[in-house]
Amino acid sequence: MDGFDGFQIGQLVISKAGRDKGTVMVVMSVEPPYLYLCDGKTRPAARPKKKKITHVQKTNAVSDIKGLIIGKKVKDSDIRRACNDFAL
Repeated sequence: MDGFDGFQIGQLVISKAGRDKGTVMVVMSVEPPYLYLCDGKTRPAARPKKKKITHVQKTNAVSDIKGLIIGKKVKDSDIRRACNDFAL
């Protein structure tokens, strides 16, 4: 499940640039040189944010959202919970 530059699906990242600077987001997919990110609030799973890899800060945290691993539909509430738990 390793992606480009060590990023993987379900990993939590922090935005370093743009309007969403400082926002914790979940990696939904990896397509170099871009990541598709969701936070479950302003960016729901239905329309992930396309962001360059250089504009995010990698963390060691990986969410345990089962739908991401299997490739099934993911609830926005699960994404929000994962992001909020990391932010605390």
